[in-house]
Amino acid sequence: MRVRRCTHLLLEPRETVSFGLQALLRGNTEANSTHVWLALAGHLDGPVEIDAGQSELLGRTSATQWRTLSAQDMADPRWGQLLSNGLLLGDQPEHADLLARDQRIKDAHWWPLSAVAHRHSRWQGVDSVSDMRGQGLDTAVGLRRTLGAPPPAVHPLEGQYQPLPNVQESPFDALLAARTTCRNFDPGRALPLPMLAQLLQRSVMAHAALQVEQDMLILKKNVPSGGGLHPTEVWLLVQRVDGLAPGLYHYHALDHALLALPSPPVPTLPSLARTMVSGQEWFADAPVLIVLAPRFGRSFWKYRNHAKAYRALTLDAGHISQMVYLAATEAGLGAFVTAAINEGDVDQAFGLDGVEQGALAICGVGYRAVERSTAEFDPAGRSAGNYAASKSTSTAPSPT
Repeated sequence: MRVRRCTHLLLEPRETVSFGLQALLRGNTEANSTHVWLALAGHLDGPVEIDAGQSELLGRTSATQWRTLSAQDMADPRWGQLLSNGLLLGDQPEHADLLARDQRIKDAHWWPLSAVAHRHSRWQGVDSVSDMRGQGLDTAVGLRRTLGAPPPAVHPLEGQYQPLPNVQESPFDALLAARTTCRNFDPGRALPLPMLAQLLQRSVMAHAALQVEQDMLILKKNVPSGGGLHPTEVWLLVQRVDGLAPGLYHYHALDHALLALPSPPVPTLPSLARTMVSGQEWFADAPVLIVLAPRFGRSFWKYRNHAKAYRALTLDAGHISQMVYLAATEAGLGAFVTAAINEGDVDQAFGLDGVEQGALAICGVGYRAVERSTAEFDPAGRSAGNYAASKSTSTAPSPT
């Protein structure tokens, strides 16, 4: 048998601190500390505990050169242990799946630390709201009570600051002021298809294309993108859109068109929506969920094994989400963006592998509910609904 080490691997010394009940009863308040080595690999979904001997063997095994195991090697149990947990990869049929997963990440030119961080920060089946409520962290008051005071909102430096002039506001300032996160969508009001089309046209549609070579196309969109590559694609979960059947869709940025995908039964769409946003029911009610899923291979084609490539992808998602907010606000709609998502469940629903392409964030749009059952941060009272009303009278809100 031939073996090699997996390509993307990080070893972490992790310490667990605990207090023994019996020791506390005896008045001993010293903590018990346990140290373990954890191996985090880019192709494995969870950390693997290893010992010092296994760590030493991994350190002297190549990730690129195959090694044929000798009879002496086979007598060492560490080889079998590391093969069974996937940190070593073999050329036998039983190792084919893990070997293929590792090779896909390698072929996609992931930077090792980004590959490990991406894989091990993904969620599946997590209900983040229940977790927060259980810890008393679901309100600002609860956060302050449990975690103490946060760092100051602004940290001034020593010295004399020069005041800047307050420039008179324009209609664009009114639009920015109305841009707030919506946590209360109207469950009885569908989104008109033309409004969804306009929002996608403004935020993710390609408005121009340059054919550099026969097999190389560069796109122009209304948002910036690292290297001008625009690798982030849009996938939709549609619940209430007039003229569009409920279900899952892929958006084609060049054709400005939607492709219906195999979808779960309509009654299960709300459940899938809630799972996708990890239990945030105030977001799951939106008529449309917009999944921002980068095609990692398109970005890493240029930025191969690059330390900044993954960071640029997160910035791309931020640019798109801000444009979604502004386009929705201008149309009198509410919008949100969240990174607290179950990437594993989202990718599974849309048939993504998480290596060549995977979910990074989810936006949503729709009409705001009249009654706010969930608190929103809108201290100026300039939400999208108020902005739309002000536009209808051709009067922008006065500066505050």
